[in-house]
Amino acid sequence: MKKISHPSQLQDWKKRLLAEQPAYDKTIVVSSGTCGQASGSLQIIEALNSELEKKDLRETVGLEITGCHGFCELEPNIVIYPQGIFYKKLTPNDIPRVIDETILKNKIVPSLIYEDPRTGRRFSLQKDFPFYQKQNRLLTENNFRIDPTKIEDYIMIDGYQALAKVLFDMTAEEVIAEIRASALRGRGGAGFPTGLKWEICRNASSDRKYIICNADEGDPGAYMDRSLLEGNPHSVIEGMIIGAYAIGAAEGYIYVRTEYPLAVKHVSIALEQARVRGLLGKSILGSEFHFDIHIVEGAGAFVSGEETSLMASIEGRHAFPRQRPPFPAQEGLWGKPTNINNVETWANVPLIINRGAKEYSQIGTAGSKGTKIFSLVGKINNTGLVEVPMGITLREIIYDIGGGIKDGKNFKAVQTGGPSGGCIPAEKLDLPIDYDTLTQAGSIMGSGGMIVMDEDTCMVDVARYFLHFTQEESCGKCVPCRVGTRQMHDILTRITRGLGEERDLDQLEELANSVQSASLCGLGQTAPNPVLTTLRYFRPEYEAHIKKKSCPALVCKELLVYYIEPEICVGCLLCKKGCPVEAISGERKKVHAIDQDVCIKCGACLEICPPKIKAVFKYTGKKKEKILKKKLSEKV
Repeated sequence: MKKISHPSQLQDWKKRLLAEQPAYDKTIVVSSGTCGQASGSLQIIEALNSELEKKDLRETVGLEITGCHGFCELEPNIVIYPQGIFYKKLTPNDIPRVIDETILKNKIVPSLIYEDPRTGRRFSLQKDFPFYQKQNRLLTENNFRIDPTKIEDYIMIDGYQALAKVLFDMTAEEVIAEIRASALRGRGGAGFPTGLKWEICRNASSDRKYIICNADEGDPGAYMDRSLLEGNPHSVIEGMIIGAYAIGAAEGYIYVRTEYPLAVKHVSIALEQARVRGLLGKSILGSEFHFDIHIVEGAGAFVSGEETSLMASIEGRHAFPRQRPPFPAQEGLWGKPTNINNVETWANVPLIINRGAKEYSQIGTAGSKGTKIFSLVGKINNTGLVEVPMGITLREIIYDIGGGIKDGKNFKAVQTGGPSGGCIPAEKLDLPIDYDTLTQAGSIMGSGGMIVMDEDTCMVDVARYFLHFTQEESCGKCVPCRVGTRQMHDILTRITRGLGEERDLDQLEELANSVQSASLCGLGQTAPNPVLTTLRYFRPEYEAHIKKKSCPALVCKELLVYYIEPEICVGCLLCKKGCPVEAISGERKKVHAIDQDVCIKCGACLEICPPKIKAVFKYTGKKKEKILKKKLSEKV
C-alpha cells in the first residue's frame, strides 16, 4: 500500500475507489456499535453471511458493517438500500424471511417494521421515522455509510480532503480564523470558544506543543463520544491533525476509557491505516508537516475527564486536578502548551473546513452554533443518540424525537449534563437548548447526557443518587469537594429516610453554594447542580419528606408501607411465594397479611400481584402507616 505524497493522489484514490465499487442491486447495512453488539448484531451478521452464501447472492447483494445508527432502542437493526427499509430488533431466525421476502421479492416483512409508540403509525422507511425527522445529523449521518475499519469508505465521502486543503491552501492563522468564524464551542462541557483556545495555544511560546482528544466519557448514560470513535474514527483523527497544524503541535494523544474496547479497537485500526497511507506521521501528504497520535487508555476515574487530571494521568501520575491558571494552553502536558478538545469538537473541524464557517454558523442560535449530540435515556420510548441543531426545544427532543414518556406516564424532569448537570422541570419543556439557556435554568450542556424522568421519580432521591456518584468520584484533593459533597449526601440521605429537619434545606443551599465557589476543579464546582435545581424547582417534594414524612413519588423505602387489601385479596399465594424475607403469611384462598416488622419494602409483592387483582398496595407516610395498622388490627 503506497503512501500518498500529494493531494492530487488523494483525489485519484477517491475516484478509483468509486469506480471500483461493486454495483450491488441491494445493500444491507448492519448497525454494529457497542449497543448493537450487546443486543446481538454479531449473530445477525453471521446469519446474513450464511443466508447470502446459501442463496448465492454475494454478487448482487452487499453487506456493510457500520457503527451505531442512533436508534439504540431498536437494536439490533438493519437498513436495506436503495429503498432505505429499516428492520428492528432482529433475531437470527428473522434473516431467512428478510432475504426471501425483501431481498428476493421486494416485499416488506410487517412484523419487523417500526411502530410509533405515541401514534401507533407504522413505518418501513428509515427516512420517515419521527425519531430522525427533527435531527440534523451532520456528524452521525456517516455512521450509516461507512465501515469504521475501512479507511477507503471514509475517503469515498471526501475524507481527508479538509486536511489536504489546510496543508496546501491555508496558513495556520487562516485555519484558526476559520474555526473562530464558525463560532464552534467546545462540546465537552464548558462550551469555551474552540478557535480562541487554539489561538491562545498557537501564540504560546515553546519548543514543543501537544494536542489531546478527551474521550474520557464518564457520565452515567452518556455514550456520544464512544459512538463517534466506534463509527467514524477518521473524522476525529482528521480534526486532530488539522488542529495540530493550526497550533504547531507535533504530537497528540487520544485519552479514551478502557471500558470502550470497541472504540479503542477501531481508533487503533484507523491510526495505523492513516500512517500507512501517509496521512499521519512524517511529511503528511508530502508536506513539511509532521504529526503523530498515540492512544492512552484511562482507568475509568470520572475525575480524569477534567483536563488537568487527564494530563496528569497521561504523564503517569495520579489523576488529580491542579489549580488554574496557568491554563493547559499556556502550560499543559509535561509543562508545554497543550490544546484539549473532546471527541465531538474534533469531529466538527473537518466539516467546518469543507463546508466553510459561514455555512456552518447558520445552524444553531446566536451564541451556540452547529449541532449537538445527546444520549437520550431514561423513562422515554425512543432511547438512543440524537444529533439536533442548537436551539431545538426540550419538548421537541423528548416528544417528537424521543416518542414521549414510557407507558403513557407524565413527564416530570430531565437532567442535562450528566451527574454535574441540573434537573429541568415540566414547565421548562419549551426551553431552547443551548449553552446559555441551560446555564440560566441552573443546568449545563455538559458532554450531552440527557436523562428523562417520569412522574414516579423522587427528585430528592435523584439528588441523593447523583451526589453519591460525585462524592465517590471526587479525587479528595480539595476540602470543599471532599467534605462538602459528603455532607450534602448525608443530609439528603437523612431526608429520604424520614429523618430530615426544616433547617436542612437552608444548610443544603449553603453547602452547595460553598462547594460550587470554592472547589478546585469542575467536578466539585458543578457537583451541587442536582441539589440546587431540585431545591429550586421541586422544593415542595423536599418539604413533604421533612414535614409529612412522606415521599410523593412512593420511592423512598423508609417512608413506605406495603399492605394487602383484605377485600381484594383472593389468597393466590403469589405474593407469599415471591417475598424474599417471608414477611407474608396466609393460606390458599384466604386473606394474606404482611408483617411490617419483617418487611424490607422491596416491592416484590406489588410486582408479582396479578394486575387484575392488585391486592397489594403501597402507601407513603408515617401517619398513613398508623392508620393502616389500626385498620388491619380491626380486621383481625
